[in-house]
Amino acid sequence: MLIEAHGTFTAAAREAHLSQPALTASIQRLEERCGARVFHRGRRGASLTAEGEALLPRARAALAAFEDGLRAVAEVSRLETGRVCLGAGATVSTYLLPDILAAFAAEHPGVRYELRESTTAESLLAVEKGDLDLAIVADGPGERWRSDELVLVGRPGDRVETFENAAFVTLGRGTTTRGHLDRLFPEADVVMELNSIATVLGNVRAGVGIALLSRAAVQRDVADGQLVELADPRVPIRREFSLAHRGVDSLPPATAALRRMLLASAG
Repeated sequence: MLIEAHGTFTAAAREAHLSQPALTASIQRLEERCGARVFHRGRRGASLTAEGEALLPRARAALAAFEDGLRAVAEVSRLETGRVCLGAGATVSTYLLPDILAAFAAEHPGVRYELRESTTAESLLAVEKGDLDLAIVADGPGERWRSDELVLVGRPGDRVETFENAAFVTLGRGTTTRGHLDRLFPEADVVMELNSIATVLGNVRAGVGIALLSRAAVQRDVADGQLVELADPRVPIRREFSLAHRGVDSLPPATAALRRMLLASAG
């Protein structure tokens, strides 16, 4: 298009910061690919042939599309847009992620994120299938993120003679919390199996039973005096949260930015 605008190969080459031979060779390759001459060459300069006139609007459209593509890439790279699909368990989703996701949303308002609450096994399978970009899993593979402790809690004044026969309120099977409870307290009398930590806490506060939960989940109730930690040699139980993904190099820009923020938050 520069040749058409300037009228000579020399002027067009100067504008494109190319040598004239290099520009001429490029035009020759284009004409070979088209199977036709696209420029008339003469003493007075260069002008488009009929074939060149037919090619010109398509060439302009192709260049415009390429520029649009560059802008789209730049928008994603600068995180002006994008999408993150994240999976995590109940403890992480409820108590450890909200402040981080709020900070991420404030820093990258154009990025849409989707948080899916799921067990470690479900999250790992979703990452493998490509349904999730990133998952925070407990006691699973991946990049170490942060530690957590599970503790026993009950109402102040509750007397528990033997934990094995105590009434327990707990989460459903498949969660790591329930897995630790079944392993360490195999004779526990599970009187409620619930789907949310908040519901477990409400029933413990009401005196239905005791619970094994993350310290992050119970710290406010303990600080307010509504619950107390119960002593037992098997607790606290330490577990590790990790970031699972298909490889750092395969992460989309928005997901890579969230991963960096997560790792930075762990200290």
